Amino acid sequence: MSGEIPSEAEARFRRADRLLRPSEFSRVFTARRVIRGRFFSVHWSLNELGRPRLGLVVAKKLVRRAHQRNLVKRIARETFRLEKGRLPACDVVVRLSAPIVEATRRMLREDLLSCFERLAREAGKCAAS
Repeated sequence: MSGEIPSEAEARFRRADRLLRPSEFSRVFTARRVIRGRFFSVHWSLNELGRPRLGLVVAKKLVRRAHQRNLVKRIARETFRLEKGRLPACDVVVRLSAPIVEATRRMLREDLLSCFERLAREAGKCAAS
């Protein structure tokens, strides 16, 4: 939120920025903290790492075509990469929760941005208490 442009190394989406193990995903889902948008549900849990990490869940049930699932994941990763400097130290699982038949890329990005903004506010309250 400082308005500074991150260096190239800080702006990348590295392996350290991802949730990789099923146990990491389970811990986030067990915390039962969810922010719901029009297309996405953002599950989150505070972590001790000092940085946010991202996990993605895009079900075939909602998006049948592989190229569309990959597009949703690319949009989510890129949005996270650009916003991770504003997010608190938490593990985040972005889950597609509605079909995207009529959705544009802009609509998906804006929905995820609004979820991330709400996440920053809610996680700030939890960390303060």
